[in-house]
Amino acid sequence: MFDNLFNKNKEESEKVEEKEELQEEKKGFLGRLKEGLEKTRKGITDKVDDIIKHYHKIDEELFEELEEVLIMADVGFETTETIIENVKDKVKERKLTEATDVKDVLKEELKERLEDVEGDSKLNIEPSPSIILVVGVNGVGKTTTIGKLAYKFKNNGKKVLIAAGDTFRAAAIEQLNEWTNRSNVDLISHKEGSDPAAVIFDGIQAAKARKTDILICDTAGRLHNKKNLMNELNKIVRIVNREYPDATKEILLVVDATTGQNAVMQAKVFKEACNVTGIALTKLDGTAKGGVIFAVQSELNVPIKLVGVGEGINDLQEFDRDNFVNAIFPD
Repeated sequence: MFDNLFNKNKEESEKVEEKEELQEEKKGFLGRLKEGLEKTRKGITDKVDDIIKHYHKIDEELFEELEEVLIMADVGFETTETIIENVKDKVKERKLTEATDVKDVLKEELKERLEDVEGDSKLNIEPSPSIILVVGVNGVGKTTTIGKLAYKFKNNGKKVLIAAGDTFRAAAIEQLNEWTNRSNVDLISHKEGSDPAAVIFDGIQAAKARKTDILICDTAGRLHNKKNLMNELNKIVRIVNREYPDATKEILLVVDATTGQNAVMQAKVFKEACNVTGIALTKLDGTAKGGVIFAVQSELNVPIKLVGVGEGINDLQEFDRDNFVNAIFPD
């Protein structure tokens, strides 16, 4: 009887500790997100607050100033127009008259902008085996994104393999090798200048032989040589479909938030070349123009799946619409 009571109390205590750990972890993620988005918060929310202070009633001039803030934060002209028009409609429908009410409506509309896309915001890695093709121009953080993903998946008990398909960029293979050592995962690579598609082919064969859960493939990103790059990507996609037909597939486009509207243009080019299924937006901590996330998702109709808000291993986070907007517009 006493043993049963002891075991029951122990189980309840463990559940409480587990719940507290999860809450602490969540708090940690939210804290890092808020910290990483500090520049964007100052670039949008602080300016919105300053504008609203100067208005008692809602009028057209107020909306014009809000529109300017969003455009300056790289939300994009078309996306900004849509957001402001929708805010106007909601204000009218709800018969709001106080300028202070506009901020909550704007926050609500921004959340809806991030929700109104096709596809799941979670990485498509189930069921195993799965393959993630990581695409994007050089310098956006592809290698770091791959390394952090490998580390995360490995810590979650997944068997991970990386294929170093960016064979043209100097030190790309070495950088990936450092991450594989850190994450304790294997790397499939050829010598510099080799055919990227051949590396991916070998990676797939190794993944099948080793019963790997997740194969992450780096790809070349020389956008200045657009035609050749697109041909390489098409060739890789064909090999994946032929050699790994039953694998769960994700084509993850990495874009750099600090490049603003260039990120949108890059994303459009890659979407033309391959069926991009998700976007990782990196370096959000380095810009006050994080509003580009709304432009990227809205204009491409591709879900944001990951956001990078710092250099730390845990600063690449799964994208959560509510957490993101709440970090920019804290209550």
